[in-house]
Amino acid sequence: MAEPNDPDISALRATHTPEAIRHRLKNSPGSSCQRDFIYGAIDGTVTTFAIVSGVARAGLSSGIVIVLGLANLVGDGFSMAAGNFLGTRADQQLCDEARRMEEEHISLYPEGEREEVRQIFQAKGFSGDGLEHVVDTITADLSQWVDTMIREEHGMSLDGPYPFRAAAITFGAFVCIGVVPLVSFLAQYFVPGSFAHPYVWSICLTAAVFFAVGVVKARFVSQAWYWSGLETLGLGSGAALLAYVIGSALRGVV
Repeated sequence: MAEPNDPDISALRATHTPEAIRHRLKNSPGSSCQRDFIYGAIDGTVTTFAIVSGVARAGLSSGIVIVLGLANLVGDGFSMAAGNFLGTRADQQLCDEARRMEEEHISLYPEGEREEVRQIFQAKGFSGDGLEHVVDTITADLSQWVDTMIREEHGMSLDGPYPFRAAAITFGAFVCIGVVPLVSFLAQYFVPGSFAHPYVWSICLTAAVFFAVGVVKARFVSQAWYWSGLETLGLGSGAALLAYVIGSALRGVV
C-alpha cells in the first residue's frame, strides 16, 4: 500500500483538487483527433511503401514508382478521408435520430421513460430514496434526461468527432506522412545521382517513420514508447514484405 507522502500519491492528489477537477472536466477534449492522425499516417505510409516495394522488386523504373505512389497518396488518401467522413457522419446522424426519438417518447409517455431511467440506475446499484432522488433529478431537466437515455440506453457518445475535421486530419496525415517512402525516388528523379540507391533509402526512411508514429501513439496509450515503436515498425514491415514477395512473383509478367 502506498505511503501518504509517496510522490505518486502527491501528484495524484494535486490533480484531484476541486479546482483541478472542475478545470479538467470543463476543458475535456471530448473526441480526439489522435486516432484519425495515427490511422491516416500509418495507412498512408504502409500502402505507399507497399507500392514502392512491389514496383521496385518488379524491376520497374523510378518514374513508375513515383507515378503509382503519388496516385496512391491522392486517390487512396481521399478514399480514406471520405470513408472516415461518412462513418463519423453516420454516427452523428444516429445520435441525432436517437435524440429525436427520445424527445418524442418523453413527450408521449413520460412515466414509461422515467421507469427506464429508474431501471438503468437500479442496475448500477441505486435503491430506495437515493434511486428516486436520482430519477427525479435527471428527469427534471429535459436535456439531461435525453442525454442520459442516449448514453445509457443507446450506448452512444455525446462527444463524437466532427466529420469534416476527422476527414481532413486523416487525409493530411495520409499524404504528409505517406509521401516519405517516395522522397528518395523524387530526389533521384529531379536531381539525378543524389541517391544512388533510392529503394534502400526508402526502406530506412520508412522504417524511421513507422517507429516515430509508434512513439507518438505511445504518448496516448499505456504502452512503453519503444514497444509501441517496434510494434508499428513490425506491422509496417510485414505489409512491405508481402508487397515485395508479390512483386517478385510477378516480376516476369512486366
